[in-house]
Amino acid sequence: MKKTICILLSLMLILLTACSNTGNNDASAGNKGRKIIIDTDTGADDAAAIILAAKDKDIEILGLTVLVGNVDLEQSTKNAIMSVEVAGKELPVYKGADTTLDGEDKYAFSVFGEDGMGDTDLVHPTGKAEDKNAIDFILDSIKQYPGEVEIIALGPATNIAQAIEKDPITMMDVKRIWSLGTAGFGPGNASPVAEFNVYADADAYNVMLDSGLPITVVGLDMCGDEAAWTDKQFAKLEKTNDIGSFVTKSFGKIREFYNENGANGTVMVCDPICVMCALYPDFVKGTTNCYGSCITDDGETYGQVLFYRDGFTYDATNNNDYIYNVQVVTDVDKKGYFDRFLKAIK
Repeated sequence: MKKTICILLSLMLILLTACSNTGNNDASAGNKGRKIIIDTDTGADDAAAIILAAKDKDIEILGLTVLVGNVDLEQSTKNAIMSVEVAGKELPVYKGADTTLDGEDKYAFSVFGEDGMGDTDLVHPTGKAEDKNAIDFILDSIKQYPGEVEIIALGPATNIAQAIEKDPITMMDVKRIWSLGTAGFGPGNASPVAEFNVYADADAYNVMLDSGLPITVVGLDMCGDEAAWTDKQFAKLEKTNDIGSFVTKSFGKIREFYNENGANGTVMVCDPICVMCALYPDFVKGTTNCYGSCITDDGETYGQVLFYRDGFTYDATNNNDYIYNVQVVTDVDKKGYFDRFLKAIK
């Protein structure tokens, strides 16, 4: 396994060098024909992101892979199917991890309600999940389209880590992983330093970071300030159409949570930002290449991800040998975020 990982890291260095001037993973060439897998622990924010991606007519969504996170696997699967149906699409949904990588669940409660969708009786899917396991679907898709498949990971990294551990050679052919995870360069939400998706399965996130695969990380720090949605914006969203009403209602519980924590009517809506970073090259205003390290030891810093910036010399750390395979998004079009989402669902 160690030898395989070393080979993997070496090959990734070559790929990173070759792609150093391609910007947002060659997205500037347009979305036409791009092959996407959405990996999700479907809560309200994931649902909004799934709908956003499903509304892009140029990409090919190969399928959705689901895992435990915001809610348990069964509820997450129902929410994913419901989101696809609300978007007016027919996409296959595959069940994946129902627990963490090591089988020891971390307590990270959902702020989206018991059903992850605001507890307003929104979830009545007519479809069912496929028989194939999510991990096998990911690997089979990459084998079928080597170098073409991009994974937009909206939840914990458990499915991805299991795929890496099961078949690291095949995973070398993934084009890019877009991860909604970590606190970026700001504070966390599961703890002062850890973000929910990482905290839910830090071991899995560590496996993904250490794999050497090309990863773009969109952290919590991209979701605040002008990117946060206000009560006025939610009111506008609800009146737009049935999709807008669905998304607004699904955010009811988290809006209550934010208000109780003094947010004054603003809510961070992160997952669609990750989708926009993946699909809209002009949405991303800044990135930096990093080496990412995830803390997996129990304690106050569990789930924190440290980013070592490429080209920066640290006084007490020798980072010359690190693999800078992680592209961290440092700036997006926060001011235009809501209007972009509104336009997409129309």
